[in-house]
Amino acid sequence: MLPLLVATGVVVAVYILLVKTIFKSSKFNGNAAMAGKTVIVTGGNTGIGKATALELARRGARVIMACRNQEKAELAISDIKRETGSTDVVYMQLDLGSLQAVRSFTETFLKTEARLDLLINNAGLVADGRTADGFGIEFGVNHLGHFLLTCLLLDRLKEGTGGRVVTLGSMAYRWGNIDFDALITNKHLGTGRYSWQFFHAYCNSKLCNVLFNHELAKRLKGTNVTCYSVHPGVVKTELSRNCSLWQRFIIEPIARLLFLDPESGAQTTLHCALQEGIEPLSGRYFFCCAPQDVVAKGKDDAVAKKLWEVSERLSGLF
Repeated sequence: MLPLLVATGVVVAVYILLVKTIFKSSKFNGNAAMAGKTVIVTGGNTGIGKATALELARRGARVIMACRNQEKAELAISDIKRETGSTDVVYMQLDLGSLQAVRSFTETFLKTEARLDLLINNAGLVADGRTADGFGIEFGVNHLGHFLLTCLLLDRLKEGTGGRVVTLGSMAYRWGNIDFDALITNKHLGTGRYSWQFFHAYCNSKLCNVLFNHELAKRLKGTNVTCYSVHPGVVKTELSRNCSLWQRFIIEPIARLLFLDPESGAQTTLHCALQEGIEPLSGRYFFCCAPQDVVAKGKDDAVAKKLWEVSERLSGLF
């Protein structure tokens, strides 16, 4: 009996520790209105992106759902309109795995929309494969597509008063690294058919997100636009849809027990998008609606600058 009680106590203690640390959640309580403002949310058709778009629509924003799959986007838009009463949520086709598609999206947006107040780089995936341009799909979608999208929209953001860029990173950046020689030669930061291989590539892409935000803040200094990267928490989304069946069999029970729901996962994104007075924190990394210190690799000025310059070349900006 005693060993059973001890084991139960250990399990409960571990559960509480996990809930208070890795699986910690928070709540954004700001009351900022978004009436008259225009927002782009990439990957807004599901998960954290959909929860974010819903709350922004509820606050009166015009929400552009920048998604690859029109059918899923239209279903999400119907849900958001029904729940919020907003009629100002629209779909624009965006495939972050194609640099030409990113350019087409921005051309359409700039022709049809008069303003941009908030860009949320939310979309992401864990998978193996290549983009339309031959890049590793995680580097291409999670970083390079968003890099090009942001750069092409910066001038429109600067035309407003207090534009913001919020990029979803992840605590997984801690396990990432960037091999520039391999990136330039092979056009990827990791690949392979085994899930542990493309998970490592995912970590590398998340490090790119954090470094991109770090360098972007430097380049935006002196403007009225600020930027933030976000770890949303460990959230139950479709991110693991490309994992093997046996891995999903292991992950699903843990996810149901511990992972945050998408609404909880959207709270730090909403904080960085809406909280007043955080402009001096531009370039910082946030978790649980608060700025967090990053490890050295996440704020390496030289690597961040080189990543920017390499990304410019790879995306065809220069």
